[in-house]
Amino acid sequence: MRSLNIAATGMLAQQMNVEVISNNIANVNTSGFKRQRAEFSDLLYQDLRRAGTASNQEGDIVPSGVQLGLGVKPAAVYRISEQGSLEITDNTFDLAVNGHGFFMAELPGGDTGYTRAGSFQLSPDGDVVTPDGFLVQPGITIPEDAVGVTVNADGEVWVDFDNQVNPQLVGQLELARFPNEAGLEAIGDNFFLETAASGNANVATPGTAGFGTVLQGAIETSNVDVVKEITNMISAQRAYEMNSRVIQTSDQMMQSVTQMR
Repeated sequence: MRSLNIAATGMLAQQMNVEVISNNIANVNTSGFKRQRAEFSDLLYQDLRRAGTASNQEGDIVPSGVQLGLGVKPAAVYRISEQGSLEITDNTFDLAVNGHGFFMAELPGGDTGYTRAGSFQLSPDGDVVTPDGFLVQPGITIPEDAVGVTVNADGEVWVDFDNQVNPQLVGQLELARFPNEAGLEAIGDNFFLETAASGNANVATPGTAGFGTVLQGAIETSNVDVVKEITNMISAQRAYEMNSRVIQTSDQMMQSVTQMR
């Protein structure tokens, strides 16, 4: 019976759906996290009677035919790049992107990692780094005798010194954008890598047309809506139960056949 295999594909699909939802909920407090959504497509169809063929020698055309579907398959798990809420922390090196764009950092091996999580710190040498010690690009060094650091909306980094009225510009942050952000490869630790699907990075200073601005003393929270995720999980659970009921019904029908005398 085809219904056994069809229902099995439905159960596997909903299992993946729940896994995606559970990952969203698990990262509800992860800075800069973007929720994901599972997308599915139907499998091939078996033509028992093909539409458009001649039904007799007179040339009469079959109007609809008979097609039986064979189930469902995962098509994509795509990332929704909707802006998360901005949470004020008043920490000097907490930076948030208000709008489009990613911070850049140099990963071990020389690759460039892209992130929305701006919880930065200082290295022993005064370099601005990620919590894992990766150098934020382009490299910015804060002098050890600086008494204050200000990052404006355009990503300019200014420092104050004792006995000096005017602040000094020590660096300029840059942001990266991609034609298809959903095509970025997530590698964990809040980082993404450029891929052929994402397109090449377009780098510019914050505030440039199409790019967001930088807000100091704030971080971007995840864009996960817990209420919506719980609702989606309940829907996935009900769909899983209905597919399992199809398997039970198919089994009962097969039992009826084997018990016939």
